[in-house]
Amino acid sequence: MNQLKKALIIVDHGSVVEEANNLLVTIANLLRTHSENIFDIIKISHMELANPTIQQAFDECVSDGAKEITIHPYFLVPGRHSKTDIPMMAREAALKHPDIKYKVTEPLGIHEKILDIILERAKEISD
Repeated sequence: MNQLKKALIIVDHGSVVEEANNLLVTIANLLRTHSENIFDIIKISHMELANPTIQQAFDECVSDGAKEITIHPYFLVPGRHSKTDIPMMAREAALKHPDIKYKVTEPLGIHEKILDIILERAKEISD
């Protein structure tokens, strides 16, 4: 049986502050336990200022056997980075791997669950 391995790369902006970059590691670890085996591989990357880059994460996914890669911009709103820069970087990363399917998702954007989080955070400081 030849399993088609699927990978997820979560991309944030990247920072010179290591604590900020480590937040994405925590998110990836949480996704691994909550993804219900949707993805076989979950990697992180930073758009700039820190490693791993999108190219490095893409290459790692392929090395780990991924045949399909989904790239998710971990950004709240659609802007230049999530709509232009990250898709361009993904295209460039994919050039080294022409047999690999990839796609770039929309950023987090508007979603009912985000509303719940906002209300939860606001309630935390008002109690």
